[in-house]
Amino acid sequence: MHEHIDAIKFAQLQKSRSALKLMKCLLMLTFASLLLAFAAIAQTAPAAPALLEPDSRYKADVLLVVAHPDDDVLIGGFLARLSLDEHRRIAVIYCTNGDGGGNAVGNEAGAALGQLRVLEARRAMAHLGIENVWFLGRHDTPGQNVLRSLDGWGHGSALDEIVRLVRITRPNVIFTWLPDPVAGENHEDHQASGVLATEAFDLAADPIAFPEQVSPARDRGGMSNLTESLLPWQPQKLYYFTDAFENFSPYWNDPDELPSFRKTIVDGTGPTYNTADISPSRHVSYAQLEAEQQAFYQTQEGYLGEQALTKKDFKHFEDSVHLIFGKSVAGGAVTGDVFEDVSAYPVPFAHVRGYEPESHTGVSFEIGDPWRFYSLFWKAHNLDRLAALIPEPEFSARYGDKLFIPLQACNYSAEPVDVTIASQLPTGWTDVSGAARYPIRPGDCYPIQEQVTAPPAGKGEWQQVAWSATVASQPALSVKMHIYLGNSGGLPQ
Repeated sequence: MHEHIDAIKFAQLQKSRSALKLMKCLLMLTFASLLLAFAAIAQTAPAAPALLEPDSRYKADVLLVVAHPDDDVLIGGFLARLSLDEHRRIAVIYCTNGDGGGNAVGNEAGAALGQLRVLEARRAMAHLGIENVWFLGRHDTPGQNVLRSLDGWGHGSALDEIVRLVRITRPNVIFTWLPDPVAGENHEDHQASGVLATEAFDLAADPIAFPEQVSPARDRGGMSNLTESLLPWQPQKLYYFTDAFENFSPYWNDPDELPSFRKTIVDGTGPTYNTADISPSRHVSYAQLEAEQQAFYQTQEGYLGEQALTKKDFKHFEDSVHLIFGKSVAGGAVTGDVFEDVSAYPVPFAHVRGYEPESHTGVSFEIGDPWRFYSLFWKAHNLDRLAALIPEPEFSARYGDKLFIPLQACNYSAEPVDVTIASQLPTGWTDVSGAARYPIRPGDCYPIQEQVTAPPAGKGEWQQVAWSATVASQPALSVKMHIYLGNSGGLPQ
């Protein structure tokens, strides 16, 4: 009886297996038929065009971001080497057209002068084989406070334009002015271009930074597209150069201006390139090519280039080009060549730290803006190395100048406090601030504008000034600053 039941179950099992095999075959035939049908449809369906590559006419190996026409001369010998002999593709962004400068050869001033300086820059760059040049059209604002330039330029809209141009040119390396107050020309526009270039370096690969730029266009070949169809792009290296007096150039080269209390900011902080080397393609020195470049800027110091060419004496253009290493997402040594370890392929977005608030207790006392801004800016953009370049705040001024020294006291306690400020000035200085005691509510910061007058005359030299802050019986807090006092040069504070 059991054997008969088992036989029936076995037969039923065999019949089920046969049915499953038949079903699998039918499914396979159906799937194959569908594939054939889809293939036939694909052969007859209209094909979408292949995606276009980004426009190769604007691809750059190097993007130079500067403030004014003629800023390029400070590293002109190196630009000549890269463009003419290494055949690197270079693009340039000028944030202003130089409409606030003087005119050494004509009556044109203001907006008219700006138009002339645009042509001077285009001709100077073309002489070095550089054709892709853009102008943002911001105003030239001579001064030393970077925050005034950023405000006047429209910080957000200027950054929008530079990020767009980074995405268009897709540079591997960016060169720009050092974002740091220095004793020298210390032009606020120079610093502002460095701030914007740094921010663009960190944002151009971020798809939610100016997302309208990277959103696909609705109809690339048609009219009224809503967005821009650019691709995010991460530059790989960022280098700075500086208008500090210690970076010798055709404009300043006085050894007496060198600081004795710290290491120079161009000593071992990045690669150095010799402008006395001979260009294999032009058979003259890079110093001579830089002088030729300078000669195009007739409205500015073009005479420096003309005099050197006439005399065939290029010693003032033979100072080496010093770059200051900012950061790299590709590796490479601090003093290595700018293209060391740079990848030929796109690299992924490199996230930076961003602003991180610090915890405080009691009362703090520190230098104010723009120095304080930079102390936050460097940390946010992973540029801690810049904080070590100039350990104490400094700048340059003329004898007899009235100087405004920004300080800031903050009360992180739960009770109101009075902070008393006292200056420690060298002989000949005068404190004309007026107020010395500042009431600060809990949780507030008080911006303090100290005013001092420098001695009326003297030789060019570094001097140190200082301020202390006391709260009741607490130990005094102090801020120190080095100032180079001279008889000429320097922009208005």
